[in-house]
Amino acid sequence: MEQTKMRELSEKARAIRLGALEAVYNAKSGHPGGSLSIADILAYLYFEEMNIDPKNPKWEDRDRLVLSKGHTAPGLYAALAERGYFDKEVLKTLRKVDSFLQGHPDMKHTPGVDMTTGSLGLGISAACGMALSGKVAGKDYRVYTIVGDGESEEGQVWEASMFANHYKLDNLCVIIDWNGLQIDGPVAEVMNPTPFDTKLEAFGYNVITIDAHDFEQIDAAFKAAKTVKGKPTAIIAKSVKGKGVSFMENNVSWHGAAPNAEQYEQAVAELNA
Repeated sequence: MEQTKMRELSEKARAIRLGALEAVYNAKSGHPGGSLSIADILAYLYFEEMNIDPKNPKWEDRDRLVLSKGHTAPGLYAALAERGYFDKEVLKTLRKVDSFLQGHPDMKHTPGVDMTTGSLGLGISAACGMALSGKVAGKDYRVYTIVGDGESEEGQVWEASMFANHYKLDNLCVIIDWNGLQIDGPVAEVMNPTPFDTKLEAFGYNVITIDAHDFEQIDAAFKAAKTVKGKPTAIIAKSVKGKGVSFMENNVSWHGAAPNAEQYEQAVAELNA
């Protein structure tokens, strides 16, 4: 990947992080840690990878993204705003009663949201259905879904994986956001779902492991996924929870907490530095 493109994507990721923090700060609630860990992946998907049209969010032939870890909606909303689906000022209305930006993604009211999610494990199943529908209809669109590492403790994730393998969903790409922390603490201590690589391979995936914050690796992984035929691809994205904000990084307390004014100012200053 060219250095110019990497700088552009890095800037988009920074803007997504800022937007997610602004949303959570104004709402005084939300999930910043996991939103920040997927910002680089979101930047790549929305500004490099996916075939989409913000002016026509329901375009039938668009690529789809299902945020299976729906509680990290602030990150998704910030990416959608940055891509032009709606004005960035709307981010300040997160979780307000009269806002279309609710605590979890809502496909009926939020432009650019392809699936309503929140109940963990649901999103990957919906993504499988979308992918199968595309193949049956002879469509060329691809389906992406971001699954949390803690979320992968849900049995439904593995039922969906069997489905994806059985129907040879090579138009499906599952991204595991492996930041190592969930609401109750370290994932490995709560209910260890690893090893991801051999387990996903056993469930029939083409498996690629990357640094979730390295755009060269991200680029190579998604390009490789497009060449695979006859099976779905899983990208294990090793990430840092709270990435980009020093006091949030690898700190489980920021799974679902909003910064106060002083913390918000420090976070913005660090991201702008």
